[in-house]
Amino acid sequence: MRAGLIAKKVGMSRVFAQGGEHIPVTLLHVDNCQVVTHKTTAKDGYNALQLGVGKAKVKRTTQPMRGHFAKAKVEPKSRLAEFRIADDAFIDVGAELTVEHFVAGQMVDVTGTSKGKGFAGAMKRHNFSGLRATHGVSISHRSHGSTGQCQDPGRVFKGKKMAGHMGSERKTVLNLEVVATDMDESLILVKGAIPGAKGSWILINDAVKKPTHADRPYPGAVRVVEAPVVEEAAPAEDTAEKSEE
Repeated sequence: MRAGLIAKKVGMSRVFAQGGEHIPVTLLHVDNCQVVTHKTTAKDGYNALQLGVGKAKVKRTTQPMRGHFAKAKVEPKSRLAEFRIADDAFIDVGAELTVEHFVAGQMVDVTGTSKGKGFAGAMKRHNFSGLRATHGVSISHRSHGSTGQCQDPGRVFKGKKMAGHMGSERKTVLNLEVVATDMDESLILVKGAIPGAKGSWILINDAVKKPTHADRPYPGAVRVVEAPVVEEAAPAEDTAEKSEE
């Protein structure tokens, strides 16, 4: 079990397979996803990696979080998330994960917050059929009908499907296929729709109900950051010799 990625939903598009098949895809952008801290069994009771993406303004970052990011030597992040991992799947703090963490053809599980629909009736929220169009039914054709019982127990059970707030819930879609990855644009193309509005944060994990892909990098695809080359300064001329001239 390895860590996943945090991405931002860009929107939907389409690609064409070699045979001309039309494939609808969702574009996910990974912006500077870095390891911020480690969670270990000895200290925290479980193994996990805390990842951060995006860039947050320093003046809008609280003082405790500034120290948290300073300890990891990374810039303040817009979004943080934890991923449970195995004992041998730790990645160095400060390392940057790339979109090549997932490979084409791999199955993934995607988690996001669905769009909020506001207050909705039972027909829209729970797919109720509604009441009859005639035979004594008037005005309340789209109502949910009876919700309780008679004298015993004489109340409405908790969790009864009724009208109420719809959407804005954490949803996970299983077994979506990664169509392709674009390293230059830091994009992951996932087949199908993903819960959430444009610009929302998405969590991508390896599929738990499908076999692991043979070509996936383990413990992850880490960007290699080359150290800057510092040119040596030319030796200064002797000021004494200049004065003699």
